[in-house]
Amino acid sequence: MVHLGIDIDQFILLTIYPAAAFFVIGYVAKKTKMHAVKSYLLQAVTCLTFAIVYVIAVPNGGAQGLAIVLGMFGALLLFMARKQKIEQPQQNV
Repeated sequence: MVHLGIDIDQFILLTIYPAAAFFVIGYVAKKTKMHAVKSYLLQAVTCLTFAIVYVIAVPNGGAQGLAIVLGMFGALLLFMARKQKIEQPQQNV
């Protein structure tokens, strides 16, 4: 069996770290009544940062699949932030 440089326990931890950061940002945003646009942007930046770090820091491409998923999720959050910002002025009327 081919070994990619990380074990399954390390891969699980690499999966838990961005998920924990994502939920902590959501929790803090809810408690501080932060605008949805800002919370989406913070979550997107966090996901994209984890994706970049995983591509650079994990040896032998051991987390490239996870980095791709985090990158796609970060891009989706950026679109959600844009949509929320466009719809926000219409809700105040």
